[in-house]
Amino acid sequence: MAIAEVSKKFDISQDTLRYYERIGLIPRVNRNKSGIREYTEEDCRWVEFIKCMRSAGLPIEVLIEYVALFQQGDETAEARKELLIEQRRQLIIRMEDMKKTLERLDDKIARYEQAVVEAEKTLRRPED
Repeated sequence: MAIAEVSKKFDISQDTLRYYERIGLIPRVNRNKSGIREYTEEDCRWVEFIKCMRSAGLPIEVLIEYVALFQQGDETAEARKELLIEQRRQLIIRMEDMKKTLERLDDKIARYEQAVVEAEKTLRRPED
């Protein structure tokens, strides 16, 4: 699959895909005789994994470490697992913080809505 197709499929710019490859965030993509990247299904699974993890807020540095460990082989399985467990723990904390922020926003919005209702009451004509 060409880079343009992968870009479209995952809604990631071609520049971002090249950057991810350059910094080791996704394993090196094979190229054809003309030097054009040819993404395999495995490459696409990496792109999908990285996109998912980034959208959840995992740092690039952590994901680079994960990919590097993966490329070292099965002997790093425990280290990879521990890395993921730690990221999961941090994600739960961020989700709890986001939930508190959402509740605060909901409260603020409700106050504004109540203020609008009160303001509209003053605009009504008194009944005869």
